[in-house]
Amino acid sequence: MARVLIVDDDEAFARVLSHTVERLGHDTDTVGTCAKALSAASAHAYDVLYLDVNLPDGNGLEILPLLQQAHSHPETIIITGAGNADGASLAIRSGAWDYIEKSATRQEMTLPLVRALQYRGERQTKKTRLFNRSAIVGDSPSLRLCLEAAAQAAESDASVLIVGETGTGKELIASAIHENGARKQKSFVVVDCAALPETLVESILFGHVKGAFTGANTDREGLVLQADGGTLFLDEIGELPLQLQKSFLRVLEEHCFRPVGGHEVFSSDFRLIAATNRDLEAMARAGEFRQDLLFRLRVLTVEVPPLRERKEDIRAIAMHHVNMLCEKHGVATKGFSPDFFSMLTAYDWPGNVRELVHALDRVFAYAREDNVLFPKHLPTELRVKMSRYGVHGQVPQVAISPDVRPKPASLPAMKEMRDAAIATAERRYLEDLMALTEGNINAACKISGLSVPRLYALLKQYEISRKGG
Repeated sequence: MARVLIVDDDEAFARVLSHTVERLGHDTDTVGTCAKALSAASAHAYDVLYLDVNLPDGNGLEILPLLQQAHSHPETIIITGAGNADGASLAIRSGAWDYIEKSATRQEMTLPLVRALQYRGERQTKKTRLFNRSAIVGDSPSLRLCLEAAAQAAESDASVLIVGETGTGKELIASAIHENGARKQKSFVVVDCAALPETLVESILFGHVKGAFTGANTDREGLVLQADGGTLFLDEIGELPLQLQKSFLRVLEEHCFRPVGGHEVFSSDFRLIAATNRDLEAMARAGEFRQDLLFRLRVLTVEVPPLRERKEDIRAIAMHHVNMLCEKHGVATKGFSPDFFSMLTAYDWPGNVRELVHALDRVFAYAREDNVLFPKHLPTELRVKMSRYGVHGQVPQVAISPDVRPKPASLPAMKEMRDAAIATAERRYLEDLMALTEGNINAACKISGLSVPRLYALLKQYEISRKGG
């Protein structure tokens, strides 16, 4: 017997669906808003959720990642009165089990439940293998989905295509897949396709024999052979020259190749992981990328979320990186002012984690002797952008009061002080935000830069009413 949560404000439909599920022998609970769904999922261990898209206080798809991160990690079936292709695509990409229109028959509505419970049962009987995430920092719902896909890829030897914007950490994900796989004792060979000289691509990948071309004074082993027994990682594979894609497709299929200028055939038992920040589907339609190679690359796909979709992780990334720099350079651990994190979180980071890390490197260089980091320490160009946005009311401005106080008799531990200060600042900001927007979640998200799930989570954490205070 399973426990099922139905999230739908259509009471008549919810009652019929509840009765249908209960006839299958399962227990059900019903709620009609995003807020109540988040509360119920945190209070009870549900196996499956039926989640409506259009709810009175928000969009069900926007809280889907947060619901799935409940302690029971329930499977989620999206239900909607007006289905559309974009909504279905978003639901599946967000980890939903299925996407069903309310006009579906009773069997069509319950079959996904049966299958989801069967799948859930089989997974629970398997021994869960720990996935070593190494230098990947964060615990946001979108990152967890990415790491779950990476963990599944690590258990296979099939080709993997990692997709994501520049700077999201695709090479870290590729390395983690290798380190958690059966080939971890062998080489992890990285090939930056964007940096390969077009005239030397084949030589670099497949090697060459002496005299194959001007300057080939000795035999040279290619990267494909170096990856024998291990993993070959082709970063930015969308930059691989079209004329070479056919040759590489054959190597991928047969795992055999000839060095440039050579006659002997070599074999290499490598596992392929590729990554790209480009739309390979669009490139294939335009004739810029071979469709057959694309099919072979994406046997498994891992999508790495941009930093703007996992802003919950910015604080952890910043603290991890700054602490690492302090340890490396023998500097005392630094504190962080609340407004420092506020500014980091408000910025969109078009360069993603890479841009954030570079900014933190500059912060550390500038504030090496300072004990606490403030927005003043951030790169000037970033602060200029944020101030320009703030003039138009797009970014929250955090007021900083001068700290003029008498000498204290005692002080708490630095961590206690920092956590208390952050909590006080966040609570005050959220109370003001709810008062300003009169509880309008969409308006509050637009002003604060927070996602809907993150805003709901913070309101719940600080027990703040949508009416303010």
